[in-house]
Amino acid sequence: MSRTTRRRTRVTLSVAVLAVVGATACTAEQPPPPTLRVDRGTVATSVSASGTLVAITEQNLGFPQAGKLAEVLVGVGTRVEPGQVLARLDDFALRQTLEQRHAGLAQQQAQLAKIRNGNSVEAAQATLEQAEKILDATEDQAEATNNANYSATDRAEKQLEFDRKVLDQAEHRLEADKRACGSGPSKPSGQQQDASSNSTQTTTKASSGLLGTGSTPESPAPTTQPNQSGGLVANPACDRIPADKQAVTDAKRVVLSSETALDTAEQRQNVDEAAGRLSIENARQSVVTAKNEVDSAGSDKPADTSAQEAAVRDAEAQVALAQRDVDNTVLRAPVAAVVSAVNGAEGEYVGAATGTTALAPGSSAALPEIAATSGGGAGGGAGAAPGGGAFIVLNNIDSFQLVVPFEESDAARVAANQRVEITVDAVPDLRAPATVLAIAPSGNSTTGVVRYYATIVLTENDDRLRDGQTALADVMVQSVDNVLRAPSAATRTDAGRLVVDVRGPDGAPVPTPFQAGLVGDEYTEVVSGLTEGQELLLPQGQSTT
Repeated sequence: MSRTTRRRTRVTLSVAVLAVVGATACTAEQPPPPTLRVDRGTVATSVSASGTLVAITEQNLGFPQAGKLAEVLVGVGTRVEPGQVLARLDDFALRQTLEQRHAGLAQQQAQLAKIRNGNSVEAAQATLEQAEKILDATEDQAEATNNANYSATDRAEKQLEFDRKVLDQAEHRLEADKRACGSGPSKPSGQQQDASSNSTQTTTKASSGLLGTGSTPESPAPTTQPNQSGGLVANPACDRIPADKQAVTDAKRVVLSSETALDTAEQRQNVDEAAGRLSIENARQSVVTAKNEVDSAGSDKPADTSAQEAAVRDAEAQVALAQRDVDNTVLRAPVAAVVSAVNGAEGEYVGAATGTTALAPGSSAALPEIAATSGGGAGGGAGAAPGGGAFIVLNNIDSFQLVVPFEESDAARVAANQRVEITVDAVPDLRAPATVLAIAPSGNSTTGVVRYYATIVLTENDDRLRDGQTALADVMVQSVDNVLRAPSAATRTDAGRLVVDVRGPDGAPVPTPFQAGLVGDEYTEVVSGLTEGQELLLPQGQSTT
């Protein structure tokens, strides 16, 4: 909303408030707060600039951009009406650019929806939970593996201990048989009984030591024993020595195998313990990484959303510019007039119009001197009609034109053929309709401020209009019709949301947030949160004023 429009709105509201206060000034009762209502209607956004009305008798028309003429629909002497199509440029390349811009916008919008609806935080949390489960399972597996290895090592130690005892027994048996097999002197016949008795005792002792205690006999046994006939026979201990040696050898082999098995079990235990520790540390690192991803997803999403929203706005601006370029390939008559000149034929190339002119060729219409600095004739530039004249010239126009400067931000929203409402200071009740003829493609710097000049043509005449009158042009750059709306004067911003004070059952204000659409000069579109007919109270500061 421009400063002038806002000033008119504030003045209107102030008059309404003063009327209510004046109506109750003579009474002792507290005047009721002024109210507004939610209703349906048009919400419009405009940009404003002021200038001086100039009566015109001829008007030069051209295209904002150079191009190839695809159609010329009028000829010299043709009477045209406001909005009638006069000519078209070849718009193939511009339409392709527009399609590209639409595709880029769709891509950015899809990316924004993906960020808004994405489950990056939930996915990161699920990854963390899974990593923690894997860590628990890894610890359980390492513990189970270590327990199995401890058990295997313990069994190998016990087996080795048992095998060593068997080896000791075999060695003791061999030593006992060697002693029992030791050679001795022959005994006479008279001494056979004593020898036999001694031999039996010695053999008993040796056997007793071999089976249980492992002690050696106190005296060696004879190598022969008497038989029934009184002769001597071989000692059985000597016969057992080879078997005892083989038993010792086998026992040593078993002990060596058990020692190897114990070494293998201990080595496997050490390797598995190291592998288990490594697996646990890797699982812990995965948990740490997952936690970092959760924190990152939670902190990055708002920033990513803001960045993508900016990208969407940029893409929307690109689409608007491309659409405007396509629209500008169609030249329409701004007012009712007669075509007096056509400087171009189908297939020829025409240059870009500057949008303003200091003095119309062949016309005595005077434009403000400042407008002359914004460019040459309406059809000037490379590829223009011969002599630098306009592409199409209209005359016999009983109307006025207005050349006004717009600031950079406002100029970007002004385009040819936009509706304009003209108000004149000398005629307060006049609201004259007009149309934007063109806006200068280049800016003019005055006192360090860059402004873009636009030519606006009135579409209706009024007898009260005079040449040189100061006029204000409100260009409708965006509007929506038949929508739910709330007076902008009743809205305020609270914690980043638009809020209005709805009159409660007891008359007290009830702050009510609502979702807004288009924010216009006097009204704000209501998307949700309010219903038609609701009474709204002015903010406290305005009510007091």
